[in-house]
Amino acid sequence: MSDPMIGRRALLRGAGGLAAFAALPSLAACGTGTSRVSSGGSGGKTVIVRNSGGSYGDAVQKGVYGPFTRETGIAVKVTNLQASQMQAQFKQGRPQFDLIDIGMMDLAKFTAQDALEQLDLDRVKSLKSAKIPENQITDHSIAYSLYANCMAYRTDAFGGKKPESWADFWDTKAFKGSRSMGTPDADLPELEFALLADGVPMDKLYPLDVDRAFKVLSRLRPDIKKFWDSGPLPGVLLSREEVTMSTVWDGRIADLQKQGIPVERQLNGARRQFQGYGIAKGAVNVDAAYQLMDYALRPEVAARLVKLFPASPSSPVAYQKLTEEVRDSLVGSPKYYNKGFDVDIDWWIKNEAAVSKRWLEWARG
Repeated sequence: MSDPMIGRRALLRGAGGLAAFAALPSLAACGTGTSRVSSGGSGGKTVIVRNSGGSYGDAVQKGVYGPFTRETGIAVKVTNLQASQMQAQFKQGRPQFDLIDIGMMDLAKFTAQDALEQLDLDRVKSLKSAKIPENQITDHSIAYSLYANCMAYRTDAFGGKKPESWADFWDTKAFKGSRSMGTPDADLPELEFALLADGVPMDKLYPLDVDRAFKVLSRLRPDIKKFWDSGPLPGVLLSREEVTMSTVWDGRIADLQKQGIPVERQLNGARRQFQGYGIAKGAVNVDAAYQLMDYALRPEVAARLVKLFPASPSSPVAYQKLTEEVRDSLVGSPKYYNKGFDVDIDWWIKNEAAVSKRWLEWARG
């Protein structure tokens, strides 16, 4: 998975949670806030979409927006607004975008700010055929894809042994070598992995025992050579053999393997987060936004996008339209789904600021 897509993970996170929402950092790898016409419609109708741009933006233009325009005649314009720009427009009550493509946690924050339209799900007819799970649908947003943090390891480092769990990640005697883990600038602090390593069952993780998690993290701290804050860095550290294991965004592994680097992923205990759609409150082109959302959620459209960009669809039906090879490369595949867990958005929204502050103090030692 490339930076523009995963940049959404740091979109609106931050130091003050909802209270400091307006002051949160800019959208990572999301452009400068400029707009461009993605497709030319002939019917005079337009919909403006906020997405993260980059290689993801190119893929969604080719796989979703272009075909949508050809089918409906509705032109799609794209904007890569930063968080402060979006927030300013929300405050003015005049958002210059209609459909928002962003992380579900960020959509939850927007909902708390009363910045999203309440969805009329009857207008999203593809929900029925896509069979998107109910827990990925809220009154104001719908998840369309997911990514996961997982473990990556060098296959030549442990004499043929394969790490099977986060407990193995913490076991530097049986699985020798340095480790790398992500920073709050990259993603949510990785407390869940520490708790899983300490024996907490996946279905008992939340609410997170923060004190216990930091105690477990401290046991590994001497063996953490570097903390990563960007998508490529775990691959660099693994390829240079500076570390033998690292946490990683799952979409990075295939790129490393194509380069001939002896790495593999372990999806037991993978932490899933979702990307979704919402409609800006006060949007001008609400009807067109519904039409584009409805189109993008079709299983065949989701499957088409996968062939252009390695994002796992939320729709279980979409996987049936992929080859076995492509399907099994995705962390969202039914083959792997029970191996991982979903982030508890509500818990993290309430606790992220305090946990991130404590993490930074802990990392400095």
